[in-house]
Amino acid sequence: MSKDEIIMTREGYAQLERELEELTTVKRRELAERLKTAISYGDLKENSEYHSAKNDQSFMETRVLTIEKMLKNARIVDHIDNSVVSVGSVVILNDVEFAEQIEYRIVGPAEADVADNKISYESPLGAALMGKSVGDKISVEAPMGRIEYELLEIKGLA
Repeated sequence: MSKDEIIMTREGYAQLERELEELTTVKRRELAERLKTAISYGDLKENSEYHSAKNDQSFMETRVLTIEKMLKNARIVDHIDNSVVSVGSVVILNDVEFAEQIEYRIVGPAEADVADNKISYESPLGAALMGKSVGDKISVEAPMGRIEYELLEIKGLA
């Protein structure tokens, strides 16, 4: 794996492609209109609308470049060996202390979304899960202390 390589699922790759399409078509047009309107107000030195639009344009173009680089360096994970946890695996864990089952999908860093139960393989829990098998115990250091899990099930890509 090269240092620039970004591991992601097919779903994550498609999501980035959609975001790039939105930014380079719709958002660029919207910003161009905002700039045109702001310029029509005259005196650009003290024109807050103009400076705001230019700032937004800068952030958007940086995001476009970032996404393009990520897509260029992406390695899409298609095949999952359900005997061990890897990128793309869906895992069901038992939180030993609270006897609660939790389901997570292991994804690349660009796709991580804790609110959607997608955790990066680089996160403390994701890293601890990589290569583990059903029945294994996982221990993760968290801000509130050590959390113990048992790996109950591994499912492949949906």
